[in-house]
Amino acid sequence: MNLEEAAGLLRGAQRVLILCHQSPDGDTLGCGSALCRGLRQMGRRASVRCSDPIGPKYRFLFKDLPEDSFEPDFVVSVDIADEALFGEPLLSEYGGKVDLCMDHHPSNTRFARNNYVDPKAAATCEIIFALLHLLGVKIDRSIAAALYTGITTDTGCFKYINVTPATYRIAADLVETGIDAPGINRVMFDTKSRARMEMERRVLDTIRYGCGGKVAVIRITKQMIAESGATEDDLDGLATIPRAIEGVTVGVTLREKDGGDYKVSLRAHPPANASLICAKFGGGGHKGAAGCTLHASADEAEKKILLAVREHLDTIA
Repeated sequence: MNLEEAAGLLRGAQRVLILCHQSPDGDTLGCGSALCRGLRQMGRRASVRCSDPIGPKYRFLFKDLPEDSFEPDFVVSVDIADEALFGEPLLSEYGGKVDLCMDHHPSNTRFARNNYVDPKAAATCEIIFALLHLLGVKIDRSIAAALYTGITTDTGCFKYINVTPATYRIAADLVETGIDAPGINRVMFDTKSRARMEMERRVLDTIRYGCGGKVAVIRITKQMIAESGATEDDLDGLATIPRAIEGVTVGVTLREKDGGDYKVSLRAHPPANASLICAKFGGGGHKGAAGCTLHASADEAEKKILLAVREHLDTIA
């Protein structure tokens, strides 16, 4: 479907529930806040839900946005490539019941009744920006701040390869509303809690290298999180550490989850494609950033992902 058709579906809805993905980041929460505010501006009832709590860093997105409890007649997901990423309890409640999926991940599984996916968008917030214009919504400062947060976080403050000329034009339009863009960037990228610093120290001690130094691997264990007192906000962005090392093409982060699973986050520099690597394990994402989940011990998970990375690097050598 095209974006005008997606807008038409929302025009016909009266009570809209917006779903964000588990372990929420700036893009999914920015989309949720902006779309909710836009729909309320249109006189609709709208609410945002996420399976995980919203951390302190992102709570400003929902300031002056009171919760509203109702039975939705329309459910939309934002920045979610697969309904498994809803997490519980949202997956049990809304699996197979999403009316519209708005997303930018190339690996999107088209799980909703209607899907609008634009892989060229640097962030799903770019799509929501265009959608709100079609809906006739005024992009006020609150909406602009939410959209800017999603765009700046998903582009690494405009450093990643997903940035396009359209990204800069949209960001400029948002800044012109009078938002405090430097302040948002400072909170997103330059402000760290003591727990975050503790996590960085512990993570740096786990670094291992492979493929002649082209790959760097870090581990995040539940014990490290507990000992540091880190929240999900404090963990956000740790996956970029190994990719930042000189000579590294692919950075790998292994995070211990409940049930013996390990969440794998890949960050890659061109010409490597993180999404192709993660697709071998049922995951996906973008060329520069992707993820998957492995049911294995830490050592076995590392062996499996390193083998897949090595095979991929051999194909592009």
